[in-house]
Amino acid sequence: MLLSSHPEVFTAGELKANSLGNADDYLCSCKRRINECPFWICIRSEMNSRGFPLDFKNPRTDFMSVSSRYARWLLKPLHRGYCVENLRECALFLSPIWRKEEKMIRRKNIELIQCLLDLSGKRIIVDSSKIGLRLKYLQKIDELDIYVLRLIRDGRSVALTYMDPARFADAMDPALRGVGTDSQRLSERLSMKEAAYEWKRSNEEADCILRQFNSNRWMEVRYEELCRSPNIVLAELAKFIEVDARKISLNFRSNETHVIGNGMRLDDHSDIRFDERWKNQLTAADLNTFDAIAGRLNRRLGYQ
Repeated sequence: MLLSSHPEVFTAGELKANSLGNADDYLCSCKRRINECPFWICIRSEMNSRGFPLDFKNPRTDFMSVSSRYARWLLKPLHRGYCVENLRECALFLSPIWRKEEKMIRRKNIELIQCLLDLSGKRIIVDSSKIGLRLKYLQKIDELDIYVLRLIRDGRSVALTYMDPARFADAMDPALRGVGTDSQRLSERLSMKEAAYEWKRSNEEADCILRQFNSNRWMEVRYEELCRSPNIVLAELAKFIEVDARKISLNFRSNETHVIGNGMRLDDHSDIRFDERWKNQLTAADLNTFDAIAGRLNRRLGYQ
């Protein structure tokens, strides 16, 4: 959302769009129900005209939305490196449903991205889906010129958001949390053991995937540095994506947005707040469990 304050950059959030819950109640960041939002109504109309209907109950922009249970089973593990990925691709190739639907999902993503750029009048789009395998398959699309931002945060803080997403990874206003799903998001809560493993594996996955990119195609961003020195970090990001940093505004809510994904899209303020609640919320037992599973990686990334 910070980047999309730039006149050349647009974001609609998580384009995989696979976690909308009850789509009839889901709120766009403009605070309208997504099926009643004029922006998304225009996008749906344009997608229909292009032959790729966009139904928010089943958007079919996520590669995991393939109808083959066999293919979904193969896609479930996170990226595990060159050799294992080759085995995965060979196994997926055995599925005629995957071969057909992967091409459709790929084409639908291209059309959606083009519709969003056309309607917004911008030339760069930020997809915040944060799914490694999605990046892997988007990378294969010749029509997309992909640059990657790897956002790194202290694993203990991330684990806390997995343990209680409603309190630590959603809208500030409790009445807006889990819109379209469960306001407490109880079904999403993980134990510390599960949360630590999830964080560890997602970063191992990022390491694997980034080996496929030239160094000038990806950039590492630290959450803590972004919060403490947003102007400096955003200037570096602007240089990376080749836009004028002076045109990025910290008041990123000054213009109406149409973002799907994390509940913070529904907050009213543009404050950039450094969140270290994990220091008070995690118990000694939680911290010991995290350290046993992911402590070594967390320290390698610079967190003591």
